[in-house]
Amino acid sequence: MAVETERKFLVSGDAWRNLGTPIEYTQGYLARGNGVTVRIRISGDKAFFTVKGPVSGISRAEFEYPVPVNDAREMLGLCKDPVIEKTRTRIPHASHVWEVDEFGGKNSGLIIAEVELAHPDDVVVLPPWVGNEVTGDPRYYNSNLAIHPFMDWLS
Repeated sequence: MAVETERKFLVSGDAWRNLGTPIEYTQGYLARGNGVTVRIRISGDKAFFTVKGPVSGISRAEFEYPVPVNDAREMLGLCKDPVIEKTRTRIPHASHVWEVDEFGGKNSGLIIAEVELAHPDDVVVLPPWVGNEVTGDPRYYNSNLAIHPFMDWLS
């Protein structure tokens, strides 16, 4: 089984900018329930269909498959919730690669850094631009940001 193990942090400041090449992402959720999500994502000139299982600690099952970009565009039209728009910048730091997501649309103002781990006990050296950890806070799951956007939190 494929397993995703990751930690999430808020980003503090702009020191991370210009440390990598940003890529535009658009993703939507075709189905969700009982902790399982089915996502379609376009990133640059590639697209992926992804199924994620319920979270257990900081890990969960993840199955991801490439799909033609034109098919992904059509599938995004099937998503009943608003799509997530973000720009992702991959930044190497110490022994890991961090993914910094700067959200757009109704999630503008939210910037999250994620680091994928080989094992839940991996030691992570935090970059200086990483702030508070939000791992396990469901508000920061992309699937929840589609239905409860960041801008709504502020009102």
